[in-house]
Amino acid sequence: MSSDPWSPAFSSSAGRRGLFREVEPFARGRMATEGVHEIYFEECGRPDGRPCVILHGGPGGAINPTMRRFFDPDRWRMVLFDQRGCGLSTPNASLEENTTWRLIEDMERLRVQLGIEKWTVFGGSWGSTLALAYAITHPERVEALVLRGIFTLTEREVRWFYQDGASALFPDAWERYLAPIPPEERGDLLHAYHRRLIGSDEAAKAAAATAWSQWEGDTISIRGPEGRPAKFGEVDFAIAFARIECHYFVNRGFFPEDGWILKNAHVLADIPGWIVQGRYDVVTPMETAWALKKAWPKANFEIVWDAGHASTEPGIIDGLVRASEAALRL
Repeated sequence: MSSDPWSPAFSSSAGRRGLFREVEPFARGRMATEGVHEIYFEECGRPDGRPCVILHGGPGGAINPTMRRFFDPDRWRMVLFDQRGCGLSTPNASLEENTTWRLIEDMERLRVQLGIEKWTVFGGSWGSTLALAYAITHPERVEALVLRGIFTLTEREVRWFYQDGASALFPDAWERYLAPIPPEERGDLLHAYHRRLIGSDEAAKAAAATAWSQWEGDTISIRGPEGRPAKFGEVDFAIAFARIECHYFVNRGFFPEDGWILKNAHVLADIPGWIVQGRYDVVTPMETAWALKKAWPKANFEIVWDAGHASTEPGIIDGLVRASEAALRL
């Protein structure tokens, strides 16, 4: 084993790192965009620390206090923001001008507004998608990437989780996911859900959003229901989460071609990076992380043998904390 606190080995349960202490933001603000959206952001940690931006998942999720705890607050200047239509950003659940490229514009606008030259970009699941897309389009602004649960929003990945694949591992949860959709529409579940989530029938929208969100909640962690984020049980959160997520997936992430991220991963060649992947992640299976590792040889890669998709599983926390510590030494 390497003497370095980060070692790209297979993670076991011995001597794991935990989250850093809880902290409150030292600054909060709202950032106007060129359109209808207003973005909520906050800064935590040390005002003159090493800057990083922390991206939430979904798309359609929101930031939360735990996300502040993967970085040492005595050494990092952490920037977090709710993406368009999410959390405290407004208008809530809006799909207008809500695309990957608009989110990247928001990141750049926020970076400039805060006077940051370069930052470390941290994200898991959809957060890894956005982080990778940002790094490919703005490599000169990325000091490092710390990623978890790699998702590149290909047709294969979306179909695995929302049409045919993960269903074989969770047939009980899958029945709950199917429930709002009549049998005759189940050949294309993504579009069947999309029709309900953008429709005017509020009862159908709430039922679809609840089932969509519960499906992800039921499969996110090997710890079972206790690993499920509490917000997944809230109807308002579920509607924003499911509506925005489905909007992005129906539009294939707004990428110009399927597999765009991996096809452009050569741009990441000189960017230091860390990838932490749960062996039993069924939301974003390891196949994609493995492909990214091969396309980006400079990245450190760690498989956590006793983890699924959730960022709060002990092995994932350990890997991400060690990665953030290693990024300080760049």
